[in-house]
Amino acid sequence: MWITCLQDNFSRALTVVGRAVPARATLPVTQNVLLETDQSRLKLTATNLEVAISTWIGAQVETEGAITVPARLLSEFVGSLPNEKIEIDLVDAPKGIKLRCGESFKSNFNGTDAEEFPPIPTVDSGATAKISAAKLRGAIERVALAAARDDSRPVLTGIKVEISGENLTLAAADGFRLGVDTAPLSEPVDGELGFIVPAKTMQEIQRLLSDQDEDVEITVAESGTQVLFRLSNIEVVSQLVQGSFPDYEKLIPATSGTVATVDQKAFMQATRAASIFARDGSGIIKLFIEPGEGDGPGKIRIESRAEEVGGNDSSIEAMIEGDEGRVAFDSRFLLDVLGVMPDGKVMLSTSTPSSPGVIRSEKIENYTHVVMPMFVQW
Repeated sequence: MWITCLQDNFSRALTVVGRAVPARATLPVTQNVLLETDQSRLKLTATNLEVAISTWIGAQVETEGAITVPARLLSEFVGSLPNEKIEIDLVDAPKGIKLRCGESFKSNFNGTDAEEFPPIPTVDSGATAKISAAKLRGAIERVALAAARDDSRPVLTGIKVEISGENLTLAAADGFRLGVDTAPLSEPVDGELGFIVPAKTMQEIQRLLSDQDEDVEITVAESGTQVLFRLSNIEVVSQLVQGSFPDYEKLIPATSGTVATVDQKAFMQATRAASIFARDGSGIIKLFIEPGEGDGPGKIRIESRAEEVGGNDSSIEAMIEGDEGRVAFDSRFLLDVLGVMPDGKVMLSTSTPSSPGVIRSEKIENYTHVVMPMFVQW
């Protein structure tokens, strides 16, 4: 026997590394998962050549060894097994593994030599920072939505990470919106670091952090080409995006003529209703910010039109500081940012119909989201 492990642990580990298995691959072996013994544990690794995910589970190791087998097939099969012990043995001809679970389930998987699996970059040295898993997860969720989806400007498909002193800052922009979030590090660091991580990698990190309690350790290779995220029993190594990220601080308006404070749920509900008609009108919704009389509350009137279908005109109560204003947004962008805001008060700052709108949450002091306006006939 090679190793023995629990079905539940093995299945969860296969799910974790499966996120790095490419749907299509120019190198067929990357659709396999690498199984290898490592200090009395079973290590699983998968890679799409841009990001590699490794995880470790407890196992009874009889002999040392390594093999690669089809990742999706193995994951699907192990996931269908009862929660009992799984015994795995290495087979030389044909190269692969034999798997047994309880008395009822026996199977064999053809595989390839571990030596054919792409080498995983090691990031043993370099600048390191630590941050709370919950804080990093929240920051990624609020920022990643602003990263570009297409590759016309590769640098915008990444998230800029800046580490300095006591803080970590994430920033993403796609030319139409910008998200910036700053979170405190667990320990201060000397010097400053700046690098760009693919947004897809950061979103995988966010998913992996959903059940993590320990701090996340981030190490940037001295070469500046890879970054390592070390979680509890999980390591993610990613290639970095090369290039110069825009000076995002210049994209955040320094002043505003109008600030409207509204309830997040009410704003979300009204925007969602308006977006239904906006689908047939280029996704555009118009916001009319109207101060109240004296010290009384004002309102934001949200309007959308679709020539052949109809229109929507709704309003929500708001506390208005400054002059009345109007601005038009792509409803999808507004829904995206409101969707990552917590319950409570949200502030919308704007100046003119051609100026960006700045959205902040009363409960998240260090988060700023900028949405570029749509130019419409008023």
